[in-house]
This record gives sequence, structure tokens and C-alpha cells, in this order.
Amino acid sequence: MSIQWYPGHMNAARKKAAEQMENTDLVIEVLDARLPEASCNPVVEELRLFRQRPCLKILNKVDLADPAATAAWSAYYNAQEGVTAYPMTTKKPADVARIPDLCQSLAPHRGVPTKPLRIMIMGIPNVGKSTLMNALLKKKVAKVGDEPAVTKMQQKLYLGKNTILVDTPGMLWPKIALASDGLMLAASHAIGSNALIEEEVAEFLAQELLLRYPQLLSARYGFKTEGMDGIAVVEAVAARRGYRQKGGDLDYEKASHTFLQDYRTGALGRISLETPETRAVRLAEHEAEMAAKEARQAAKEAEKAANAARGKRGT
Repeated sequence: MSIQWYPGHMNAARKKAAEQMENTDLVIEVLDARLPEASCNPVVEELRLFRQRPCLKILNKVDLADPAATAAWSAYYNAQEGVTAYPMTTKKPADVARIPDLCQSLAPHRGVPTKPLRIMIMGIPNVGKSTLMNALLKKKVAKVGDEPAVTKMQQKLYLGKNTILVDTPGMLWPKIALASDGLMLAASHAIGSNALIEEEVAEFLAQELLLRYPQLLSARYGFKTEGMDGIAVVEAVAARRGYRQKGGDLDYEKASHTFLQDYRTGALGRISLETPETRAVRLAEHEAEMAAKEARQAAKEAEKAANAARGKRGT
């Protein structure tokens, strides 16, 4: 299943962000700590690197992520030039309070009356940007919702006298290359419900948890996971929760929704869907798949050309 979601307002948001980047000193990119690279927008990277802007990568919702995986991701990002990783949760005021100093350290030449520090906050839908803005400014300035793409327009706000914040709409990218990225984003509620089938997303998530955190499935739902696949997990959730349709069949749809909600809220435990190592493996597999596809296409074109040449000789 390949999930794609790029509503029209996101294209407009990309154009506005490209214009704003010229007048920006620093980018804060808010990532989901459970899937940092899958939630890292390549468009944001392209725009900021073109203008050579430093980046504070906030690994948000760190309270929901596996601490060992988060430590690995922090080291991964901190090794990149011009990038600082900051694992945090907006639920802790002390975490939020550190952000201004971190930003100042990345742009030490700004932040005075004649040269205010200009920060653009970017990230995918439903990753917590609006909640972060409200926490930073200690008042409600951005609309917060449980559905992706609540923010539709940029807004400029002041954090103190010498810092300007530009909040941008949650933005995905035109084509999600890795199918697993689309499924991870869907599982984490970054993609509109109209662009996915919850049962298929739940099956993917269940399969991932069987590989990474089978003990959490057993602890939450009380069944043994040996010999199970993703479908069997969702069916077992339905049976354990007593979800049945009229006639007695398991209510697979309701179980899928419950399972996804348990992951999203942290009821299943602290889970990360990728690490730098598993990311490298997925990318290598994708590149091998693309190379094989190109080779097959080249072979078809060569065969077509050969057939055409034989046809000409025959005439």
C-alpha cells in the first residue's frame, strides 16, 4: 500500500516557505521522535540548505518514543553540519524553556534590536508545531487539533523583543518515496484519514511491533505473539476487547482504530518505528528495488529496439 497526501494548500505553503527562507536566520524543524527521518520533510532540507540556514531539529513527543532509539537519532543529527538535535516534549515547560537559548547558540550574530533573530518553525502535519508555538509564547496563538493540517497559513509572532517566530502550516511533500514512510506517517496520524485505509495501516503497525516490541503487545492485550502476523494481532485485539459485529463476526475496523489509538496515545508503551540502522536498511532496499526496476525498463526498451530493427531488415 502506497500512501500519498498532498492537498493544494501544502503546495501554496511550500511556495510561501521558499519566499520566507531568504529572510530567515534559523529553521526549527519539529520531528516526531518515534519516526524522525520518516517525518523529516525533504522539501524543508532542500530550502534551508539552499539558503545555508542552520537547523534545530526538535524530536518532539519524546515521551512516546524508545529512549535508546532517541539517543541514536540525537547522535545521528548532531553529527550533521549546522544541525542540533533536541529531544523534548511540549508537556514539560522546562523542555520548552531551553529552546530560545539553543536557537541563539545556532545564530549568535542575531538577536539584538538592530538584528532580531528570525526563526521559521516547520514540520509535518500533527507533529506538535502549534502546541510548541503556544508553549513558547505562553499563550494560545495557534490553533491546535487532533486532525492533521489544522494550520493553513503562515503567521508571524514575537518571542521577546529581539526574536521573531514564523509559524508555517504542516507540510508533507509531493511524493513519499518509501511505502513504509507513508504507513509510519499514517500510523502516527500525520496523514488525513481520507487518504488511507485504517485496517491496512493497523496491519503494518502490528507487523512492525511484532518485530520490535512483541512484549508490549502481550503486556497491553494479554495474548502471546508467537506465530502471529499483523492481521492476527488486529484480530486478537478485537477478540480481547469484545469487538463484534451483528452476527458475531469480529469487528476488524473498530479493532484497527483502537490499536492505532493505543499507539498514538502511548498506551502501548514507548515505541520507535525506526532507528538510524533500520533506516539505512530500508533505503538500501529501496535503492536496490529502483535499480532493478530501471534495469527491467532498460531491457524492455532494448528488446523493443531490437524488434524494430529486425522488422526493418525484414522489409
